[in-house]
Amino acid sequence: MSQSLDSLLAEYDELEKKLADPSVHADQVGARKLGKRYAQLGPIVKTAREIEQAKSDLEAAKELAAEDKGFQEEVDQLEEQLPKLEEKLTELLLPRDPHDGDDVVLEIKSGEGGEESALFAGDLLRMYTRYAERQGWKVEMLDGTDSDLGGFKDVTVSIKTKSATPDGVWSRLKWEGGVHRVQRVPVTESQGRIHTSAAGVLVFPEAEEVAEVEIDEKDLRVDVYRSSGKGGQSVNTTDSAVRITHLPTGIVVSCQNERSQLQNKARAMMVLQSRLAALHEEQKAQEQSDARRTQIRTVDRSERVRTYNFPESRISDHRVGYKAHNLDQVLDGDLDAVVDALAAADRAERLAGG
Repeated sequence: MSQSLDSLLAEYDELEKKLADPSVHADQVGARKLGKRYAQLGPIVKTAREIEQAKSDLEAAKELAAEDKGFQEEVDQLEEQLPKLEEKLTELLLPRDPHDGDDVVLEIKSGEGGEESALFAGDLLRMYTRYAERQGWKVEMLDGTDSDLGGFKDVTVSIKTKSATPDGVWSRLKWEGGVHRVQRVPVTESQGRIHTSAAGVLVFPEAEEVAEVEIDEKDLRVDVYRSSGKGGQSVNTTDSAVRITHLPTGIVVSCQNERSQLQNKARAMMVLQSRLAALHEEQKAQEQSDARRTQIRTVDRSERVRTYNFPESRISDHRVGYKAHNLDQVLDGDLDAVVDALAAADRAERLAGG
């Protein structure tokens, strides 16, 4: 572990020098990558330095305690603190998800249940939007198809942090992919009966530059159409919305949020590139027969991950057995408890060498 730690400390020092060089920031994408890596290594370096300081303090305290028993309390405190710091460092040195510091693209699609499913998709969008607000993240609508009653048949958003951080949006939302099921009396139900419907969530890291995945223009079909918006707002009178179909995979992405066709195409290409990158990682994980729960499995909408039960005000995450009766707060963006439970399960699995 010491060799690995030494190389990480050296890398941190090198990154610090690079980031202090103004010329590095001329390449914004490159500087952002360096900043993310620097932020990721920060907690490791901080903890390693705390361990070295604690060891030095402990040695000094023992020498003093040999002459003056009044220093024994300090020795005891440091001996209790040191193993905790070493355990923390061991955890920090575990292999990390390389995308933890990334922003994400999040898609929600209504499923079984018609209008009720579309309304639930809208509820999920508000939940994630409010959670993002609590975290200080920025949410940007990329595309969406409204339903008649004000929900969404499908909607795509990007969620971004405002600065480089080792624990970015992906580190908190990567477990949200899958089937989200709701049990409640729909507004369309006249008999007061409880219905079950579902919406699918797909979440994947946002690629930083299209060059990361090569896309042959011959593999694309690009369609343009007129943008539309809620209540007629920001509706363009020109064909500025863009839909791109990647013919080899059948992946379809669209964007109508920007004002110009060129901007919408650029945003749609970014989403396509992110989707293809996620697909590539999925195929790679399957080839390696990775049985661990990976970020790729979380985007499988065939996997029911969570139930929102309105009559009992209960939220249940089926992967880790999490249950709570605070559904209103969760739908208002108070997602930390359930996300923490998923993160703790993942951390325990990694510590166990799963």
